[in-house]
Amino acid sequence: MDYSLSFLDYSPSDTIPEQTQSDSCPESGILDAYSLAVTGVVKRVGPTVVHIHARGSAPNGRRRGQEEVEGTGSGVLITPDGYIVTNNHVVEGARALEVKLAAGSSYTAEMVGRDPATDIAVIRVPDAGLPIARLGDSDKLAVGQLAIAIGNPLGFQSTVTAGVISALGRSLRSRNGRLIENVIQTDAALNPGNSGGPLVDSRGSVIGINTAMIQFAQDICFAIPVNTVRWVVTQLLREGKVTRGFLGISGQVVPLPV
Repeated sequence: MDYSLSFLDYSPSDTIPEQTQSDSCPESGILDAYSLAVTGVVKRVGPTVVHIHARGSAPNGRRRGQEEVEGTGSGVLITPDGYIVTNNHVVEGARALEVKLAAGSSYTAEMVGRDPATDIAVIRVPDAGLPIARLGDSDKLAVGQLAIAIGNPLGFQSTVTAGVISALGRSLRSRNGRLIENVIQTDAALNPGNSGGPLVDSRGSVIGINTAMIQFAQDICFAIPVNTVRWVVTQLLREGKVTRGFLGISGQVVPLPV
């Protein structure tokens, strides 16, 4: 049996049904507003998102003689003189860091400081007058509001996904076992390489740093809230590390009288 293909193309001479010419769909205005919000955010924030290529040893160490580990991730510019926020696990163990801006420029970056307990790190590139992202307020977020993630998943630079804030106040274990509080859950799709990129609201303000996803789940992803990021970054810029108080408890075996 022979089959023929009918291509769904459009010619200006084609007749458009009258009902599609009229504004008979009230939802079209809502969809147009949604589209404008996302494209506006990408236009404002996209130039501030960078691609990070890290080369070095694995965090847990590798045997001598083996090839060094390479990994990629994302980051976001927060100052005009080149300070970048990313995830600690993106740069941990790196001997060399290469940063590529959305405009195409490439730099060798230096480590400023990192905090494994919150999975946040700061690096810097030697330039000035760079575009920067505006930091929002994660304490004012609401479940259901628009959330947009920009990053470099699987090496595909400047990839945009959109969704909503699925939940607030989640807890997440960092790689060193410490509990990260008030984590943002979102269904904006994330993949390896999105780590360190910004989660942004409809006004173009960074509300979190994308950090993790649950594999084999349907878009259950997490971001470190920007208020936590702001505090950690301040400590890293001042001291190069985050110092926390701790309670030490020790014990010993004491024989009890019978």
